[in-house]
Amino acid sequence: MKIEKYPVNIGETSMVFEFVSEGINGKISKLVIYCETHLHNFYNLGFGDKDETTGEIDDEVVTNNGDSEKVLATVASTLYTFTDKFPQAMVFAIGSTKARTRLYRLGISNNVEEIEEDFEVFGLVDKNWQPFEKQTEFEAFLVKRKKK
Repeated sequence: MKIEKYPVNIGETSMVFEFVSEGINGKISKLVIYCETHLHNFYNLGFGDKDETTGEIDDEVVTNNGDSEKVLATVASTLYTFTDKFPQAMVFAIGSTKARTRLYRLGISNNVEEIEEDFEVFGLVDKNWQPFEKQTEFEAFLVKRKKK
């Protein structure tokens, strides 16, 4: 995506990514973690603030750091590194709240033409996956890297 992104530290397995959001509330560490599921090549994308005490993701805190577009672009950029290492991966994402899921939909909608150059994008409606459409209110999202 052409939106400015934060520098990202990539874990050894290319499944954990960390970056720092800098905004009106200061510097806040963020984590992006890809977790395997019980389904073959199906991964969950977890994202949120890094709890400095536990080192775990807090996906319920509301940061309001004024940089949500840059943060979402940074999260999206990790998909390239992850799918370079795991090219067959299907990545599932859902917000921890309906409002966050809506924010993710808006982020995808605003950049869908560029995203679809490299990824197939689907949305979940009533337990069915369908191709992403800007005006549809999806329950979750799924992306898969296009073959080159």
